[in-house]
Amino acid sequence: MEFRTRSVRVPSLGFEFEIIDGDTIIGPSIEKGAWEPHETALFQAHLERGARVLDLGANIGWFAVQAILAGAEVHAFEPVPAIAAIAERNISNANRRGPGIGKLYPFAAGAQKGRASIALARGNHGDNRVVDGAVPSDMQGAETVAIAIERVDDHLSGPFRVIKIDTQGSEWLALQGAQKLVEASTQCALLMEFWPYALRGCKPEELLGWLDRLGYTLGKATAAPFPMRPERILKQALARDPVKGGLDLYGTRGVPFHVLGLKTRLHGMWRSNREA
Repeated sequence: MEFRTRSVRVPSLGFEFEIIDGDTIIGPSIEKGAWEPHETALFQAHLERGARVLDLGANIGWFAVQAILAGAEVHAFEPVPAIAAIAERNISNANRRGPGIGKLYPFAAGAQKGRASIALARGNHGDNRVVDGAVPSDMQGAETVAIAIERVDDHLSGPFRVIKIDTQGSEWLALQGAQKLVEASTQCALLMEFWPYALRGCKPEELLGWLDRLGYTLGKATAAPFPMRPERILKQALARDPVKGGLDLYGTRGVPFHVLGLKTRLHGMWRSNREA
């Protein structure tokens, strides 16, 4: 599959960024100035020159480009061939302009090296899911393409300063193939999608429990994040419409959780007392 693309000028970047023409979610958001602004703000707050960043599920490269412009060393994985080609062009463009450096790996991050099929959503080109047999019921009729799966630990070693993982349900399997890297990253910020409906390879509570045992302080990636116990995160995630998506999580290990200022921290405390 090939995608028609176009370039849009993003003021915060200072240069044009290539998006998929006809995308219903990511492209229009970037064209308006930003994609996932709360996650982007948290991501940027943990970046510094020389920081090592792992981006699993890079899509067209928005987060990777942010890190390159901040002077980081970025390793980005994107398995869909046509989308990986766009990400590589955006990353190369940032490499020419930013003080950092990025590399694109055209694979899915998984627990074992191999091959698989990935179902491509028709409108939201960020919702592409590796399938185990049948295509998910909410993606019936979706086109599938063959992809390669690689273990992150076979390509990279830790420590990393920031790990971002958004693999539409394959987060656990990706992390299992990166266990050595994750364990070595003792001073690390994490941004991760937590979507129980699509999660493959484990129960939702297993994923949260594993991160908790590693020493991560977890919360939601919002404008005013606050620490939450895994049980509270799971309760909120399961209360949502299962098909429409889960929660975007933010966590830290060995580095400060509150990085967006005192006002934001106080707002988070207020929200913590009001939410279930």
